[in-house]
Amino acid sequence: MTKPLVKAMIKVLEGRNKDAEVEVHFNPTEYSVEYGANYQETPVPGLSNPILQFVNGAAQGLSMELLFDTYTDGNSADVSEVTRRFTDLIGIDADTHAPPRVEFTWGVFSFRAVIEKISQRFTMFVGDGTPVRATLSVTFKQYRTVAEQLEDPRRNSADKTKHRVLGKVEGFRPTPKTLWQLSAEEYGEPRFWRQIARANGIEDPRTLRPGDAVLVPPLEDFATRETLSGRRNA
Repeated sequence: MTKPLVKAMIKVLEGRNKDAEVEVHFNPTEYSVEYGANYQETPVPGLSNPILQFVNGAAQGLSMELLFDTYTDGNSADVSEVTRRFTDLIGIDADTHAPPRVEFTWGVFSFRAVIEKISQRFTMFVGDGTPVRATLSVTFKQYRTVAEQLEDPRRNSADKTKHRVLGKVEGFRPTPKTLWQLSAEEYGEPRFWRQIARANGIEDPRTLRPGDAVLVPPLEDFATRETLSGRRNA
């Protein structure tokens, strides 16, 4: 069954033109998504290769070429008047004092970003020199707020030993103040608070205060203990 044609478009997410939508003339024939991570190289005397240490993730990049044509059914109008709706998106918005965040959507695919670069190439002209066909090479840079990055994906890892400070602000939000809250955040369930207390030699968790450091063991340690305990009781 043939699916209906869906046009790709760019929606403005903020600023004076918030919710404005700009539709492409022709859907892209292809697009590429770039992923990356940043590492710091630390040279060590005597080793053939430096030690790599992860620093931070890199924003995803999305790039594509968009074709615009006003010669075929546009009465040979100046195609730059059409493409300007796209190139204006890289200009500074009067409300945000920066280019606005946008969302590129095409069917099930969506990408929230800022437009990093647009290269415009005119490829066809009428007799008086008016451009009637153009190709835009557009590069998007993924943009996620701090809140979005903290929530998805969750930065905590349940398979590594770590130290947490109760009531401390980490990443613009406070850490849990109780062991059961800490257990719920780290492991997804509050029921492992006793194991955290046992790993730290804490007899009464009510004596804990904001600023106290707590060691959080890997969740797999608890799972292994529960499995062995279950086998012994079977």
